[in-house]
Amino acid sequence: MKKKFAFYWAASCGGCEIAVLDINEKILEVIKNADILFWPVAIDTKYKDVEALPDNYFDFCFFNGSIRNSEQEHLAKLLRKKSKNLVAFGSCACEGCIPGLANLYKKEDILKRAFLETESTKNPKEIIPQKAIPYNGEKIVSSEFYSQVFPLDEIVAVDYYLPGCPPPTGLIILAMEKIFNNEDIPKKSVLAPVKSLCDTCERNESFPKKLPAIKRMIDIQPDPKTCFLAQGIICLGPATRSGCNNLCIKGNAPCTGCLGPLPEVVDQGAKMISALASILLLDEERKNYEDFYQILERELAKIKDPIGTFYMYSLAKAILNKRREK
Repeated sequence: MKKKFAFYWAASCGGCEIAVLDINEKILEVIKNADILFWPVAIDTKYKDVEALPDNYFDFCFFNGSIRNSEQEHLAKLLRKKSKNLVAFGSCACEGCIPGLANLYKKEDILKRAFLETESTKNPKEIIPQKAIPYNGEKIVSSEFYSQVFPLDEIVAVDYYLPGCPPPTGLIILAMEKIFNNEDIPKKSVLAPVKSLCDTCERNESFPKKLPAIKRMIDIQPDPKTCFLAQGIICLGPATRSGCNNLCIKGNAPCTGCLGPLPEVVDQGAKMISALASILLLDEERKNYEDFYQILERELAKIKDPIGTFYMYSLAKAILNKRREK
């Protein structure tokens, strides 16, 4: 009997939808073994149609995107109710991802920037979205824009996690094979390898014991065979799961952490900061504390965007995950 699938996107870019198609001819295996009954990007199914379905109707719902507004929260709760298994699909659903960086700002500032201040915006009437607006004597109610971004599991219970920005083709195929073979997958599993990216990296033989200086990608032409950290470039490989086939590394770009934290790690950014602190600067420079702190301050100043560097994908899931108002 064919599986019943649902796909949904919340606060996301659409890349996860493309990732499903990027499994190429394997999509034929999906169609052979499953009926996709709800997928807003491809199928004109109305919310009311889903609401009318019996509970636990879908065998699997692949939910991508974080939760930014009340409509997305409603769909998360609705699809949780209608699905036997809910999969957080992609970094946005798993950790908040890029939308989660908006937690650094007040929602009023976000709306002001987006609708009034961007260089390409022409809005002479200075109209900003409202929750409810009058129209022809009636009131049109829109979704509420929340003050912060939430990962999916902070809104509803999640059964499985398939990380990545977007999830790598190989991991999607592997997950589908497990589902179609009716394998017993432990609940709360992260459908990605437990090893770090460094453990699978072809450059790991040159991983440094000490990091004498921090450099930016614009400062040097990276050697394509040497560990990025050995070259002074921050790479999140030590704090990130493998499973991406090291695509960024093969493109001579450092890992930015999209596969998420390693098992038992609560805060991916803090883990990477700890790893970096353990190798930063030479022992000789540590002997003179005054010189050491001057050098340390100089090197850390080269990290122009610390939150974007260490929490590009995981800020909404971090221990300190949003702006604190006085």
